[in-house]
Amino acid sequence: MKLDPIDLRILDAIQREGRITKLKLAERVGLSPTPCWNRLKRLEEAGIVTGYHARIAWRLVAPQTGVIVEITLGQHRQADFDRFEKVVREAREVVACWSVGGGVDYVLKIAAADIDAYQRLIDGWLEREIGIARYFTYIVTRTVKEAEG
Repeated sequence: MKLDPIDLRILDAIQREGRITKLKLAERVGLSPTPCWNRLKRLEEAGIVTGYHARIAWRLVAPQTGVIVEITLGQHRQADFDRFEKVVREAREVVACWSVGGGVDYVLKIAAADIDAYQRLIDGWLEREIGIARYFTYIVTRTVKEAEG
């Protein structure tokens, strides 16, 4: 799907403010409401806009420790990747997982209640023998910038 400058302005506006009204969105991108809304629906139907989300300050709800983990698997067959990724998808503590190139196979972002909860998660994965050969843990001490996308 080819996007024009108006489509890009719509995407920028809804990414910054997902709850923007139809009227405000139309004003922001320089269209009348109906054509603007039609363009937004087209972007949704094309799968470019995949959803609308709330960013929640979980630290205000319950104590939380942020952890970044680099994981290298022992074997690199498709079945090894599939087994590991299935377990990661099922773990609610894992808020993001990226398969990466370079010296490691995966980088994970984990939100755990505390360090002990994080270590119990990792220990459980190691006991289940899901293919982890090495892992490196980085505790998040302060968030400087975080955005969706």
